Amino acid sequence: MVSLNRFDVFRVVAETGSFTVAATLLNQARAAVSFNIKQLEAELGVTLLTRTTRRVEMTDAGERFYKRCLRVLAEAEGAIEEARGEHGGMQGSLRVTSTVEYGLMVIAPALHEFMQVHPGLQVRLETHTAQVDLARERFDVAIRLGRLEQFEDSPYRGVCLDTYEVRPVMSPALLAGTGMTRIESPDALAGLARLGHSRLERIAAWTLQDRDGRQHVFRPLAKPRIVADNASVLRALALRGSGVALLPEWLVRDDLASGALIDALPDYRFPKQAVYALYLPTRHVPQKIRAWVDFMKGYVRGFSQAEPS
Repeated sequence: MVSLNRFDVFRVVAETGSFTVAATLLNQARAAVSFNIKQLEAELGVTLLTRTTRRVEMTDAGERFYKRCLRVLAEAEGAIEEARGEHGGMQGSLRVTSTVEYGLMVIAPALHEFMQVHPGLQVRLETHTAQVDLARERFDVAIRLGRLEQFEDSPYRGVCLDTYEVRPVMSPALLAGTGMTRIESPDALAGLARLGHSRLERIAAWTLQDRDGRQHVFRPLAKPRIVADNASVLRALALRGSGVALLPEWLVRDDLASGALIDALPDYRFPKQAVYALYLPTRHVPQKIRAWVDFMKGYVRGFSQAEPS
C-alpha cells in the first residue's frame, strides 16, 4: 500500500517546485525527499515529476495525481481529527477565509463567540479579495458572498448561510448635484456617475423588481469612474460623493440609518445575494467544520435581523 506520508511529500514538492525547499518545510533531508518521490513513482508505475536544473515540474499524470492527492490527504486529516474529537473534544486548527469586510463585520465577532465554546481549537482567519483554492491553500472553510447561481456549479460542498440585499447607494450631496430630489427609474440611475467592484465588472445588466413585482432591466450607460476590488473602498468613495456604488445592505445599514448615504433607487430591488460556507467534498467532514458551519448558520441569521447600531 502507498504511504500517505509519501502523498504529503509529493504535495509539498509539487507546490514548491523544489526538493530543497520541500525538505526544509518537511524538516527532512533532501535525499529522503528524493527517495520518497522515487518510491512513490515506482509504486504507482508513472512519472509524476520532471527535474530540470532550475525547477521541478509536474507531468500530466502528476497534475492529475496532485488533485486526487489533495482530496485523499484532506479526507485522511478529517477522519483523524474526527476520531480525536470524539475522544477529547474539538482540538487542532481551523483555517477560514473570507472577504475583508465580511471578516471584520461578521466573522470576527462570530469567532469570538465560537471560541468561548471550543477553546481547544486554534483558528487562522485570512481575508482575500480573490477566491482561493481550498485544497491547494489548505483552508477548511471559505465564507463567500455572491449571486446564488454562481454557487450552483461550485466544485465544493456548500451550505447557504443567508441571503442579503444589495443597494445602490450615494451621498445626499451627489443627489443634490443632479438637480433631482429623488431618482424615479433605473433609466435615470443609469446616467449617473458610478463606482464599480472588479468582481462585478462583467455584469452588463441587472434585472430589478419594482414594488408591484414587475421586472425592469438596469443597464448602466457608461463605465464606472472608479473600479476597486474592495467594498469598503467603494463605501468610502460613495460617502465622499464620488459616485453611486452597489453595496451589501449589511455593510451600509448604519450609513443608511444615519442619512450619510441614501438608497439611490428606493422603489426597486436588485437580485438578492447569498452567503455560503464552502468546504471540500470529502466523505468524512471533520467535526470542527460541521461545528463551525452550524454555528455560523445561527449567528448570521441573528446578524441579519439585528437593528442598525
